[in-house]
Amino acid sequence: MDINLIDIYNKLLEHYGYQKWWPGETQDEIIIGAILTQSVNWKNVEKAIKNLKRERLCTLKEIHKTPLETIAPLIRPTIYFNRKAEKLKNFAKFIYTEFDGDLDRMFSRDPAELRKKLLVVKGIGEETADSILLYAGNLPFFVIDAYTKRVFSRMGFIEEDSSYAEMQQFFINNLPLDVTLYNDFHAQIVMLAKTYCKKRNPDCGRCPIAIYCQKQYS
Repeated sequence: MDINLIDIYNKLLEHYGYQKWWPGETQDEIIIGAILTQSVNWKNVEKAIKNLKRERLCTLKEIHKTPLETIAPLIRPTIYFNRKAEKLKNFAKFIYTEFDGDLDRMFSRDPAELRKKLLVVKGIGEETADSILLYAGNLPFFVIDAYTKRVFSRMGFIEEDSSYAEMQQFFINNLPLDVTLYNDFHAQIVMLAKTYCKKRNPDCGRCPIAIYCQKQYS
């Protein structure tokens, strides 16, 4: 089967509508959310962000100034909250050490070099780095997560044991370099994985892109 990811995206867009991702009112909130969402449901992240906002700590500036012991209890809903508090502090320190807290200055750097810098920050992996670059920085990095891996390995387009870089390259090779497209396509994949292409008992019969799937489960 020829790979036409644009056709797949258009089918998802027709079914779900434009997703308006990432949830977040500011760049700071998007970055904080990208770090907190590691290994946890987004509803839990929303609870943690609400707690941070209540205490007026939902900015990188305030995260940088605030003791770890104050931040950790506020993000308890995200599990591993002590580690995630450290990750938030690490990222805030990075921003203020490298860029004087100026996100515009950070995102104006060469994208590939900036990605390398982000991956050096303790607690920032490839998925988190790419989420920050795409959703907060409007830079063209396709985000690969567990949902993407599940959907496209089941469809037969990528191997389940493919590396992050291999999966990302698959999308780069088969899509135009477009931030808006990368943004919404990833959001559409997440919606599909949550509604039809579930981890257990996938509902292939009602899947809006079943015609493209080489490994239907029903």
